[in-house]
Amino acid sequence: MTVLRLAGTGEAADLAAFLGRLVRWDKAAVVRVQGAPGAAGGAAVAVFGRPPFGEVLAVRTHRLAEAVADDVTVSAGQLLEGVDESAAAVVVPAGVTGPSWTGVLPPRGGWRRTDDLAPQRLRAAASGVVAEFRARTEALAPADRTRGALDTLAEEVWSRPLDGTALPLRAVHAAHALGFLRPVRAPAAAGVPGAADGGEERPGLFGSGPWLRLGTPYGSVVVRRAGRPGLSVSPL
Repeated sequence: MTVLRLAGTGEAADLAAFLGRLVRWDKAAVVRVQGAPGAAGGAAVAVFGRPPFGEVLAVRTHRLAEAVADDVTVSAGQLLEGVDESAAAVVVPAGVTGPSWTGVLPPRGGWRRTDDLAPQRLRAAASGVVAEFRARTEALAPADRTRGALDTLAEEVWSRPLDGTALPLRAVHAAHALGFLRPVRAPAAAGVPGAADGGEERPGLFGSGPWLRLGTPYGSVVVRRAGRPGLSVSPL
């Protein structure tokens, strides 16, 4: 049994909040937990999950008091049950066989910052796209609100890029719903796949090969540029 010793109670609370959102959307959700280098050479652990907003990955990086080398896929619900906020510790449950996404993670390094993004702009874009989806759904006749029609509408709306970028709006929506776009409190975990890119106080857009990453002080949402991903129609 592995016990992660986090760097503080705030790290534990943030991890619990992240896992809680994933489990609320999908009780069978899994996460991949990887030991990772932290900022300034410290120890960290990266926790990857897949929220129901299309083929996007979410990741939070948490500072550790003690380094770990684990790399395991586990139940998000069981990991949440193992979080002891007062002790700043997490009991890692036994590994499970994860879905295919757990085997294809974004790179840790090689990220290049391509744009600065104002948090207000991102929050407005997320709210606007959810409002548009709801309005267009309500405008459909009841007989036309089939799953196929809603999936088509969702694909159209959330596949559009954020103005002036290649970042699909589904990534912005996911970041907003996960609480990654809230006002910064200091200090916050970097929440990025590569520790060298961590610690930014202003959201930014990063690229590495086919991957795009919306990075914030609270976490990152990552998408692949190739292919046309599907999308859940729930505007959570």
